[in-house]
Amino acid sequence: MRIRGDDRTLDLLNWEPPKVVHRFEVDHVRAATLRAQISKAVAVALKDCGKNRDEVAQEMTDYLGETTGKNMLDAYASEAREDHVINVVRFMGLVHATGDIRLLQLLAEPFGLAVVEKKYLPAIDEAMDVDRREALAAELDRLDQRIAVRRKHRRGTP
Repeated sequence: MRIRGDDRTLDLLNWEPPKVVHRFEVDHVRAATLRAQISKAVAVALKDCGKNRDEVAQEMTDYLGETTGKNMLDAYASEAREDHVINVVRFMGLVHATGDIRLLQLLAEPFGLAVVEKKYLPAIDEAMDVDRREALAAELDRLDQRIAVRRKHRRGTP
């Protein structure tokens, strides 16, 4: 008789921490130009969102209060349509309609920034405080050394 394994206990070795920063796979958005990279990202976001382009266009229209059609989304997602680069307002509408924050990360990365959820801000603030405290402690150590050297010289101790 075969013994069944315990299916109620979590396997700690299979656990992976949640992603803090969501980004596109490099191969999915690799392109020769920024314009082409944005087009690829738009195409991937549209494909991955689980909605058809008509639905996304309607959600963008509702959110922005201006008409956005499927044909416009097709143009934004096409690398060949260099004359149709998505503007920032419609980009925000696309993020809203698809729920894909990887689009925001694509904009932040070239500037050395990351898009993170607000819930992580306290941990980031704490890490920054720890870094600052360590820098201050190192500065205090340097000051203590300078003071000790000056005191030795003042007392005539080599």
